[in-house]
This record gives sequence, C-alpha cells and structure tokens, in this order.
Amino acid sequence: MNIKTNLQQIEESIPGGVSLIAVSKTHPPELILEAYQHGQRQFGENKVQELTAKVDVLPGDIEWHMIGHLQSNKVKYIAPFVSLIHGVDSYKLLKVIDKEAKKNHRIIKCLLQIHIAKESTKFGLSDDELHELLKSNEWKKLSNVQIIGLMGMATFTDNQCVIRTEFKSLKQLFEEVKDLYFQNDSGFREISMGMSDDYQIAIEEGSTMVRVGSAIFGER
Repeated sequence: MNIKTNLQQIEESIPGGVSLIAVSKTHPPELILEAYQHGQRQFGENKVQELTAKVDVLPGDIEWHMIGHLQSNKVKYIAPFVSLIHGVDSYKLLKVIDKEAKKNHRIIKCLLQIHIAKESTKFGLSDDELHELLKSNEWKKLSNVQIIGLMGMATFTDNQCVIRTEFKSLKQLFEEVKDLYFQNDSGFREISMGMSDDYQIAIEEGSTMVRVGSAIFGER
C-alpha cells in the first residue's frame, strides 16, 4: 500500500473545483501524517471520540470534517475546531451546533444530509423535510452556523444505474433549494457525494466534494 501513489492517482482523476476529503476513520495517526506529508489537508472522521484523540496529536492546520452521524450531546467536543459537519439531519442538531459554535466564538459550516439511498439504515432528511426546514426560516436566526450545501450517500450496490440516479436526484434537489432559499448566497455551493467505489460517478453528476478512504489508505 502506497499512500503517496494512491493520493496522486486520485488527485489526477479529480477535476479542479472538487475537494478530496481523505476518510481517515479507524486509521492510525501515522498514516494520516503520511498523507499530510504528501500535501493532503482535509480529513474526514465519523466518530467524535476518535476525532478528538487525533486532533491532539496531528498538525494544527489539518481541516477536520465530521462525516458520520453526529449526536447532539457530542457536538461540544468538536465545536472548538471542526471545519465542516457533513451530516446535519435535523433542525434540532443544527440548533445545538449553533449554540456550541457561539460558545467557541466560531461559525461552523454545515451540510444538510439528504436520504437518497434505498436503504432505510442510512440517515438524512427526505426532500419534503428539507423544504420544511428551509421554508420555516427558523434556521436564518442561527448566527453561528453556515449551511454551505447538501450531502448524500448512495445505496451500497454494484448497480451503477441506481447510484447514478441517486446522485442525479441530489444534484437536482441542490439546484432546487439553491434557487428557492439560497439564491443570493454564494456560500451555498457544495454537494458532498461519492466515496472510494463511486466517486467518479458522483463527480460526473455534479459532486464538489468526495469522501475517499480505502482508495487512499487501503482496506481496513
């Protein structure tokens, strides 16, 4: 396994304007440091405890992304440093993030997670719930969070047609809500979709941010 080669190959396959989030969950700090030394700065973790432990021992200029399901009671542990929270799936969670961001004198960037997959086990808002949340205007009163886009995870399947259709639907929803609620907000521009197995399809369908783990670090 060669992290340097893997990173180079992935970077060459990603067009400009698409961010690569290296998913470092379950991998030790040494491997993250190796990727860091080859220029990677954005890393994604899915467990708060693991993330906070790594922050303490790794370079301070790493941008940490929380990509897993986030419980409200854990927000306070990552609020001092987290760069972007990918999985905001309720107004309640958004409110907690705002409260903790305020305590830390920060504005925390967030993506609203949309349920695009066939599996019921995946988290996320339905299209209707998303519209309901944004229509209410309550979120506009939150001064310490910034919604910068949407995130979604495709169904775990080998059927590329299914995956492509799901990514397409997320892109369409993004355009819809951008038009309705974020028309004058240049900050609302990210679509986080695509992982090691399907990031190229995701990019073709409009992803601006891919979350790639095993293709960089090897299988866990």
